Amino acid sequence: MVKQTIPKKFEFILTTLLVSLLMSSIVSAISTAFGTGLRPDFLNIWLKSWSVSWMVAFPTLFVVLPLVRRIVHHLVAPN
Repeated sequence: MVKQTIPKKFEFILTTLLVSLLMSSIVSAISTAFGTGLRPDFLNIWLKSWSVSWMVAFPTLFVVLPLVRRIVHHLVAPN
């Protein structure tokens, strides 16, 4: 069986996609739960909230993630 992997050139896009999906889902779920409570229609409300959150998070990370990496690079001691 041949293992298929994603080419290295897509690493930044894949990282941004996964971080934005995970972080926006967690934060929007917590915000929705605090704002509305755990109602019977919580899942529908959360999915709407998550979709909007992700549409903001994904492009924002394209700008913010390189900046954060540069800041961390300057803060961390070299080996």
